[in-house]
Amino acid sequence: MVSSSLAPNATHAAGTGPQALTGRRPHVDAARLVGELVPPPRFDTVRFETYVPDPARPSQADAVRALGAFAAGLGDAGAPRKRWFRREPSAPAAPGGVYLDGGFGVGKTHLLASLWHAAPAPRERKAFGTFVELTNLVGALGFRQAVEALSGHALVCIDEFELDDPGDTVLVSTLLARLADAGVRLAATSNTLPGRLGEGRFAAADFLREIQGLSARFTSLRIDGEDFRHRGLPEAPAPFSDQQVVEAADTPGAALDGFGPLVAHLATVHPSRYGALCDGVHALCLREVRQVTDQATALRLVVLADRLYDREVPVVASGVPFDRLFTEEMLAGGYRKKYFRAVSRLTSLARDGRRLVRQPG
Repeated sequence: MVSSSLAPNATHAAGTGPQALTGRRPHVDAARLVGELVPPPRFDTVRFETYVPDPARPSQADAVRALGAFAAGLGDAGAPRKRWFRREPSAPAAPGGVYLDGGFGVGKTHLLASLWHAAPAPRERKAFGTFVELTNLVGALGFRQAVEALSGHALVCIDEFELDDPGDTVLVSTLLARLADAGVRLAATSNTLPGRLGEGRFAAADFLREIQGLSARFTSLRIDGEDFRHRGLPEAPAPFSDQQVVEAADTPGAALDGFGPLVAHLATVHPSRYGALCDGVHALCLREVRQVTDQATALRLVVLADRLYDREVPVVASGVPFDRLFTEEMLAGGYRKKYFRAVSRLTSLARDGRRLVRQPG
């Protein structure tokens, strides 16, 4: 259930002006938070059959076969063993998860979503979310309730697996260990092999035990292909004027916000609720976008960008172009992968937003 000071599907009526995200304070219950862990709309129709492996990259076809077999094996899974808070030894078993490792653009998310669709389990017994969504779920529910909410699942898929700080290393490795002990099968994508999580991001040696324990839960599948990681930032479209942004907001379902008030509002809403914040929004019009210098604000914007991208919400903005949203220091730091992804996604949505802008003449 979700409630808000503004109805989720509200569109502005004549004379009332456009809606604003800053006017929303969604309250989302646990059932919805878990129920929203499904592939984004853009991956609703993907299947193993729609993935076209590169003949020059046999690892791609191998991955499809391995994931198909993994999905078929889920049909033999019995009821989860609900013993995660009792001190019982874990039963020795083969790795209960698969880990897709490869560069950007090789179709890892396509394959992970295809696995979710192919898994012979009802929707309510399988989950699909990004690493950030998983950590946000724990933050919203608490660790114990998150384990309880997910332990009845047959499959949990984690996209964009990334470890940005020691706290997340411990949190996620412990959560997945509890789920695996409860009989949940796991699947994940990342650009880093599980045994090397954290390298180059923080002092991995201090958390080697947690990282190695997490690695043991997965069979790694390497997917080769052209690696787009070194292309740099995509060039963002030129920003529009404030007047053009306001005019574009005169569209059913559009939200109009000032960038400063919006980032301030995001600090008052838990990131797990950013999806509900975007309910019924068909376009986001932002005035006076400026470069972000605060790390906490930047990370909140990363989550909002993911939720907007998942929902294919076009963005029309004035101010600083999105390829200058984060500082050079941020783009070279430990969270750079998140920031590059956010810029890429906001740039894509900004290109989509151009159709909403009235062109002069």
